[in-house]
Amino acid sequence: MNFLDFIKAFLFGLVEGITEWLPVSSTGHMIILEEWLNVKEQYGTAFWDFFLVAIQLGAIIAVVICFFNKLWPFGSEKTNEEKKLTWHMWFKVILACLPAAVIGLLFDDQIEKYLNNALTVSITLIIYGVLFIILEIWNKRREFKINEVKSLTYRTALIIGFIQLLAVIPGTSRSGVTILGAMLIGCNRTVAAEFSFFLSIPVMFGASLLKGVKFFMENSITMDQTLFLTVGLLVAFGVSILVIRFLMNFIKKHDFKPFGYYRIALGILLLILFLTNIL
Repeated sequence: MNFLDFIKAFLFGLVEGITEWLPVSSTGHMIILEEWLNVKEQYGTAFWDFFLVAIQLGAIIAVVICFFNKLWPFGSEKTNEEKKLTWHMWFKVILACLPAAVIGLLFDDQIEKYLNNALTVSITLIIYGVLFIILEIWNKRREFKINEVKSLTYRTALIIGFIQLLAVIPGTSRSGVTILGAMLIGCNRTVAAEFSFFLSIPVMFGASLLKGVKFFMENSITMDQTLFLTVGLLVAFGVSILVIRFLMNFIKKHDFKPFGYYRIALGILLLILFLTNIL
């Protein structure tokens, strides 16, 4: 892998690490970046489709590290009650992941074939950007009922899991739609963001595993492809840690409206690029 390819891999890791956790759609940004860097043509469509999902492993590891104390149900520093609450949190996460797991296994190929395009992404970017702004305006007149992750009921977790199904449509943003849905049913911004991060672990790991199996059943990976993926994954990991910490501090004092405005602007840009046949 030459220096130019290293820069490309670094940029993809940078964009993945930033956009995976902010509710702005990593897919939309990856489409624009790929159009500019043309990695799909260079390394092949099969590898590109695998790379888009596999690079998320770095982001997943970042979540585990940032929230390790809340996620780890063992250790002498935790009381029996704290361990029990941690296990219950994991059971709620697994329950919330079931709808997306079923739909992903059944319809992954069809979704990728018919919906993974610039037009779909641009439309969903704009729609959910508007919804974020409307919801945050409404939030000024209401009080959140759920202010801790441990207060989430199994029923609430399952509802969030079904809301997460909307994220199968490219451009929606998995973190964005789960945060939006969680706030809609009464979770404050911190709980909505944290539970969204926790949901990402099995969802994104499962998606990466599924894509990996499909890729390696039909293809072999070259050394250059391996290095490209490794650089992107490592950069995504480091950047994700910074972005997760930034977002958790940001939402303590601010709402999600800036991300809504950004989504609308990006969606309009993508729509223009699509209508002018640039994408």
